[in-house]
Amino acid sequence: MYKPLPLDAIALQQPVPVNVWDPKGVLLLRKGEPITSEQHRGLLMLHGPVVLESDWRAWSYSYTTELDRMVRDDAPLKRIAGVTHAVEVPNAVDREEAGPVEVWTDLHNSLNSVLQQGAAALHFHEKLDRLAARAQRLWRTAPDDSLLVLVQLLFDARMSYSASHALLSAGLCALVSPSTGLSPEEQGSLFRAALTMNIGMTRTHDAMARQGSALNDAQRVTVREHPLRSAAVLRELGVNDALWLQLVQEHHERPDGSGYPAGKPVSLLAQRLLQMADVYVACISPRQGRGGLLSQQVARELYLGPDHRPDALGALFVKHIGFYPPGSYVRLASGEVAVVTRRGTKANAPQVFSIVGRQGMPLGEPTLRDTLDPAHEVKASLPPGEVRVVVNVPRLLTRR
Repeated sequence: MYKPLPLDAIALQQPVPVNVWDPKGVLLLRKGEPITSEQHRGLLMLHGPVVLESDWRAWSYSYTTELDRMVRDDAPLKRIAGVTHAVEVPNAVDREEAGPVEVWTDLHNSLNSVLQQGAAALHFHEKLDRLAARAQRLWRTAPDDSLLVLVQLLFDARMSYSASHALLSAGLCALVSPSTGLSPEEQGSLFRAALTMNIGMTRTHDAMARQGSALNDAQRVTVREHPLRSAAVLRELGVNDALWLQLVQEHHERPDGSGYPAGKPVSLLAQRLLQMADVYVACISPRQGRGGLLSQQVARELYLGPDHRPDALGALFVKHIGFYPPGSYVRLASGEVAVVTRRGTKANAPQVFSIVGRQGMPLGEPTLRDTLDPAHEVKASLPPGEVRVVVNVPRLLTRR
């Protein structure tokens, strides 16, 4: 059952907390996407926007609960008055029928809300603990599905880049860290550091991903100072985990002391792994001014290390992630373009579905190809900007 949606209750540029449909069941606006303008709002209104009744109840409950919490916490009246209906709907991720796409979109929206609020985030530990537990469970039970969904979210310019970057970076750390000898406690601190390492510049992070020009002076200062700012925000929010704070504050420092902001040499294994994940995600991310670097090239550089010699941690990273992560695009020996859906037993032979034929025309249905077959082996990775076909991720998940 559906409930009519009063779109005028949602501010512009705020992520909607639930999926928005038309009365016939066509998705108009995915959870986490914003209403970008009054014209956009008007176009949505023409379709008679509705939401699922269960989502409406959860949404209304979350809104009133947030108001009640702020009143009990003696929050300033101005801050209470500023609460809009675009609040988190935490119960959405607990629905048993939710698939990986919906769950990761919910988690993306939740993390984006926390990162955007920064030091003003209410119930930070409660929200982040719930989010981290759910995300870590998904990485343990459905790693390939999670990579497929999150890499595709990373390629989606409509989604907050900073939240996408954080979720995928944390996931890469979760996949590799159990094989490094880090203790469970250290792995937990590393995961939370990856989720929050850019909390001191989230809005700037999103803006820089969308701009086609070079960084201005103010942005350069923000980038250089954001590790310190992020650590300061976390301390203000009550974080006292020493390793978590150290990883955030030093995630751009380097073993040879050439990093920033302090230019101090760092050597912790967790630091190196966080830096690898951070660099990897940043490099494969498409930006307004470039299309994203090739995953195969980035993996090879991590494997060789800064001195162009095989690096043990880099080799471990490539072993777990592969040359072509699920969600990325490749060109096959047949001339077809395919999307990767699962890591293979070999780093250079993932499971793929062709989506564009050898003549350059989109295929009616994604077609499974065996990349161990020389006729369909992977020849090269492709930047997302070169692929014009929209991938139906839920359908791919069922086809696999």
